[in-house]
Amino acid sequence: MQYPGLSRSTKKILTMQISVIDLSIKLGYFTLAILIGMWVSRRAVKSMSSYFLGGNALPWWMLGVSDAGGMYDITGTMWLVYALFVYGFKSIFLPWIWPTFNQIFLMVFLSIWLRKSKVMTGAEWIETRFGKSTGARLSHISVVVFALVSVIGFIAYAFKGIGKFAAIFFPWNLSPDVYAIILMSLTAIYAVKGGMFSVVITEFLQFIVLATASITIGILTINMVTPAQIQQAIPDGWATPLFGWHLGLDWTGIIDSVNTKIAQDGYGLFGIFFMMVLFQGVLKSAAGPAPNYDMQRVLATRSPKDAAKMNWFVNVVLIFPRYMLISGITILALVYFSPQLRTMGPNPDFEMILPYVIEKILPVGLVGLLLSGLIAAFMSNYAATINAAPAYVVNDIYKRFINPHAEERVYVRLSIITTIAFVLVGFAFGFLVESINQVTLWIVSALWGGYTASNVLKWYWWRLNGHGYFWGMVSGIAASMILPVAFPALPALWAFPPILVVSFIGCIVGSYATVPESDEVLMRFYMQVRPWGLWKPILKKVNLLYPEFQPNPNFGRDMMNVAVGIVWQVALVTMPIALVSQQYTTLGIAAAITALTSVVLKFSWWNNLDEAARETLPPDFDERIAAAKAVRSGAVL
Repeated sequence: MQYPGLSRSTKKILTMQISVIDLSIKLGYFTLAILIGMWVSRRAVKSMSSYFLGGNALPWWMLGVSDAGGMYDITGTMWLVYALFVYGFKSIFLPWIWPTFNQIFLMVFLSIWLRKSKVMTGAEWIETRFGKSTGARLSHISVVVFALVSVIGFIAYAFKGIGKFAAIFFPWNLSPDVYAIILMSLTAIYAVKGGMFSVVITEFLQFIVLATASITIGILTINMVTPAQIQQAIPDGWATPLFGWHLGLDWTGIIDSVNTKIAQDGYGLFGIFFMMVLFQGVLKSAAGPAPNYDMQRVLATRSPKDAAKMNWFVNVVLIFPRYMLISGITILALVYFSPQLRTMGPNPDFEMILPYVIEKILPVGLVGLLLSGLIAAFMSNYAATINAAPAYVVNDIYKRFINPHAEERVYVRLSIITTIAFVLVGFAFGFLVESINQVTLWIVSALWGGYTASNVLKWYWWRLNGHGYFWGMVSGIAASMILPVAFPALPALWAFPPILVVSFIGCIVGSYATVPESDEVLMRFYMQVRPWGLWKPILKKVNLLYPEFQPNPNFGRDMMNVAVGIVWQVALVTMPIALVSQQYTTLGIAAAITALTSVVLKFSWWNNLDEAARETLPPDFDERIAAAKAVRSGAVL
């Protein structure tokens, strides 16, 4: 295979040979995962609920491990290694771009609200909020389209990532696209056949493998590298998460080209960057999960309380092993790969950190285990993604509008066909795009940019109706597609505020230009989900029928728990980085913060889950609504 434009040292790394032992471990694990997925797939053919949600029978801790496995993707791991290498401990804030602390919002209250809806998909949830009006149907369609387009985008993203990864680590002379087709097709076998149950069971196995490899690499790094070696390889300020207005890192004399990379990233004014990602991250998190595998995991739990516990457990099981791996690879690269990076000129390829460490440093056997784990991470993420697509096509289009009375096995068969079709379409887009970065920017800016406003207001403002939701989604997504074309030099992060404003205007104009949703729909949603926010007019109408009904008083407590939870999450991330880099003072501080915030969350959040998750829609709601309508001669309440 030819690699034009790369240095001799980089080409040598790319053409490395994996030992027979490591290759055997890798292929053996891949085969085992597929066989297990197919074996457990018999549980999936019973019904739609069994196929898409595992029959709501899976325990919360298993769903939590599964969700964690789906977040352990190859491309993200390589990016996080680069971020830690360049920015040091301050890199713990870079993932807020997505944002990673959305898990805290879900943990504290949003997953409880979502699970109380008792639906199968995010699009089906629209009926819970907006009823069956014209606006609700438009909103339903917009969510389905958003979900399906995002599935295609993520398949293309996985296509480019796994293809490039396999081309480096497999010994056969195949192109990245051919590797992608082979690996993604094999993974799709059990995901298509087994649905959610198969995906969760295999993800559980995959996470165990990857976590074992990750912790082993972290321990290996501690034993291989001394604090003095680390200190010689990093600039002042690298080993502290604290920052001021400026980033405060100067790589001059160590790896001069890193300064150029920092300038290209635009993170030199780190204080501004921090405020911006916090601002947009809070809004995106308050909107709730997008209609993808994250939402499916929440809806698959047994109860609202289990939904909250599942999202807490994701943080517990994911962060420590993942950052043991990231920290281990980064520290080994700082000590042993820095000379090679210096020889790469002004634009070193930081993506070569991972393959270099694997080839040059890790022992035989551990290489196979790590590669198996990284491929497992890809399989988890990809299988979860394609499992979401048929839920929207079959449940929200075919069953809703075409054939609502078909037998369950018809829906399951159509789900299998739909998954195959989306995999093929994703492959086609994977061939068309040029790079992982191209797909990533499109997903983050064009899709997520227009999602926030409508999905924030749907929870917290009673007057948002189906038309307002629809026009907020349409205007926001349109703005996020037009803005990068009109202003190509505008960074994606700075494009968020104008896109948000356009989307909010679409929501407000669309809502006030049309009538509100019916009181029955709004009262049912308010009593069933029990959100806090701007719901006072609906509360007054609810109290006419149920004078004893009390609004959700927990806004202050929930916001305090979110703030404590974010600090808790940051401390959890800091601990493994400090452990592997042997910064023991920082480790002690992070451990103390983790312990303190855990105690606060135990008393302020965990002990109140029963109260927050209790059912609040009275069983006689329909009867009282009907009686009230009869008394008022059919008039709206």
